[in-house]
Amino acid sequence: MTRRHLAPVHSAGNERGVNKARDVNKARDVNNEHDVNNEHNARSVHNVSGVRSVRSRLVLATALAAALMSATAACGVGGAEGSSAAEGQPKRTGKVSGEITFRTLQLKPTFTTYVQGVIDAFQKKYPDVKVIWEDVPGDGYNEKLVADAQAGGLPDVVNLNTDSFQLLGDRGMLADVARLDPKIAQEYVPGAWEQYKLPGEGKREGTREGTREADGVYAYPWYVTPEILTYNKELFAKAGLDVNKPPVTVEQFFDQAERIAKAADGRYSAFMADPKGRLPGDWQKMGVPILNKEKSAFVFDTPKAVEWVRRMKKLYAMGAMPKESLTKADDLAQLYGAGKLVFGPGSPGILKDVKRNSPSAYANTQVAPAVTGTLKHIGIYTQSLGVRKDTEHPDAAAEFAKWVTNGPNQVAFSKQVTIYPSNAKGLADPYFADRGDGKDPETMARAIGAEELKAAQLDANTPVEWTTQVGDAVVREMQKGIKGAEEPAAAVKNAQEAANKILEQQQKHQQQKQKR
Repeated sequence: MTRRHLAPVHSAGNERGVNKARDVNKARDVNNEHDVNNEHNARSVHNVSGVRSVRSRLVLATALAAALMSATAACGVGGAEGSSAAEGQPKRTGKVSGEITFRTLQLKPTFTTYVQGVIDAFQKKYPDVKVIWEDVPGDGYNEKLVADAQAGGLPDVVNLNTDSFQLLGDRGMLADVARLDPKIAQEYVPGAWEQYKLPGEGKREGTREGTREADGVYAYPWYVTPEILTYNKELFAKAGLDVNKPPVTVEQFFDQAERIAKAADGRYSAFMADPKGRLPGDWQKMGVPILNKEKSAFVFDTPKAVEWVRRMKKLYAMGAMPKESLTKADDLAQLYGAGKLVFGPGSPGILKDVKRNSPSAYANTQVAPAVTGTLKHIGIYTQSLGVRKDTEHPDAAAEFAKWVTNGPNQVAFSKQVTIYPSNAKGLADPYFADRGDGKDPETMARAIGAEELKAAQLDANTPVEWTTQVGDAVVREMQKGIKGAEEPAAAVKNAQEAANKILEQQQKHQQQKQKR
């Protein structure tokens, strides 16, 4: 099956905050004191009005998937093509001991002291465990996972970003942590825990209709980043808008963007177009159904979806968006910092960039909850810790992953970098409720983001069926509609037809896989 991308938090204002986007650009240098979450995945660079689900459509590159397919088929690491994630799950022995490897993504040297401290404390509690920590660079991370799969050398506990989770989870190479720790789910924010489910890949359970495969959970949530709304309050007010009444629906966002475009008269823009980052999030927030009830076909060809294209087309023509942002959105922070954009970063961590590089823009920044729309959801981006399914020491691996992701350890990490605990007790720490004097954007972003996470209706859950291929096909038609090369109704119709052709192919592939 294809796992939805759990990507960065951008959104109505900055698609899922962490623009994991641009197809897993290079992981940024964590040493730059940026949001670790941004570093582990590409930078958050989208803009208001389009949470693409903190599962952004990054999905794996075809080459990587093919490489892993041959690797698992040849070496049997965790399961060859056609194997189920639910098969061959490890069982607890009751003894927390043994030597385990722990891999992180680009945390040295900035966070060496923190991580080593967590390891030392764990080994003190469990003296029969030896943890070997390895940290690898962001460049080529997935390729390294493939190589390790080929060699049978995956670590016992591995830091997963969204694409690497899909890479290992879909191939049946991760332990079902819901089995290893049946009661652990209650310790995490529900929305973060839900991110790591693989539908129908858990253990079989009884129902009134018979038996079915439950949803397995294949990673412990680590740290998270929610989407927020940021905007330049001076430019916002120049459009005659109340700075204390930001948009809460996509429709309101478009209304305000139109007023901003009129006031700007070409001097600056309201937001980034970025249809790749906005969909299907914007549509979900407008109440557009993405799939039919059986999840066998896309059904987004509705008046509301057509309305979205019409509004985007009009705003694009008015100059409400930078023209180049129809195909890319990687200069959001720069444009916002230069006063060329009203709605800014949707990720709390990116405010550090603005604060450091554009003090005047930072001083003019107002922070508000993300645009939630009809579904009242926000997008989140998460990092996680997976446990290798064939680990020789499941007790030690599971306990260590739990230890790293417990409340105190996540809070300590969050105080060093702009991230949030996925652990519910950690998120309840007073540090996340402190709004200071209510004027500092970074402090306000931290408090507002934490409140959003506690609400727990965290994500519209971009359907797993909305793969990279589907997203790209839809975006191509949306770009035509927004530029005026195609009528909005035709763009939506053609997008749905293209998406359904891809879905049909995916379903046939899945059926063939299940028969093997």
